[in-house]
Amino acid sequence: MPRRLPPLNALRVFEAAARLEGFSAAADELCVTHGAVSRQVGQLEAWLGHDLFERRGRRVVLTALGRAYLSEISAALDRIALATNEQLHAARQQIIRVNAPTTFALRWLLPQLSNFQLANPAVEVRLTTSDEPVERLRDEFDVAIRGSEQKPAGYVVSEFLSEVRLPVCSPRVLESHPIRHVSDLAQHTLLHTATYPGLWAEWLAACGNPRLATRNSLQLDHFYLTLQAAIDGLGIAMGPTALVALDVDEGRLVFPFEGPALPAWRYCSYVHNARLEDPAINTFLTWLRELGRRFSRSV
Repeated sequence: MPRRLPPLNALRVFEAAARLEGFSAAADELCVTHGAVSRQVGQLEAWLGHDLFERRGRRVVLTALGRAYLSEISAALDRIALATNEQLHAARQQIIRVNAPTTFALRWLLPQLSNFQLANPAVEVRLTTSDEPVERLRDEFDVAIRGSEQKPAGYVVSEFLSEVRLPVCSPRVLESHPIRHVSDLAQHTLLHTATYPGLWAEWLAACGNPRLATRNSLQLDHFYLTLQAAIDGLGIAMGPTALVALDVDEGRLVFPFEGPALPAWRYCSYVHNARLEDPAINTFLTWLRELGRRFSRSV
């Protein structure tokens, strides 16, 4: 059955007049004349077959039926306004789906992302994490970030961040056993990551001290755990400079040596050819490149 609806403009005028308790106040709010309000209310009353207001000279007072009608109409108009605002917001909001490695997302991207959102409130970034090659990702994405250059067909690849690895530790670690030379590492615990087992051996070899024996060692299975262990003072890690930059700036970590530096990741963005003209994606990529220049270091 079709809905039986009165003239919708008349409903809007009635709601304003009833809520503001006067035709003149409604006319001011709606930017129409007093006579236009009176005519619209009269049209609605005629359609309903009864009065909604009692006329008392220049004053109008809601009837009992008018009061009951106002409560329903006001609620309905509020719901319409809310639904309309949500639609307008959804039309303005642009969503970018970004997929990045877990440690990179935790240590670098997420701490910076609030700055992007503040500068671009109409763009919503939805972040997922994975280390899978780009061509094997099952989740849909607009921008993928990986720490090594891959060559998937149909994607534009752009490097935006490079970093090196240096020993890094909490300042507390150096309080009891200061480090002035590589040989001082013998008094410390070295932190290792299962997926990067040779980093310390490579660095010690670069220092000309490949057989250095240290007090202890601790191995963790994820790299973000290794970095957290360094922050917590459990030992010294081989830290990628970009991923620990904020911790160094804020005093949670320090670099006890300036070198030698080992090469680390070169982070690249991947965007499918079909999405290259999307303005929101290009805004995000520009932000990545500008931010990456601030943090990049190379051997």
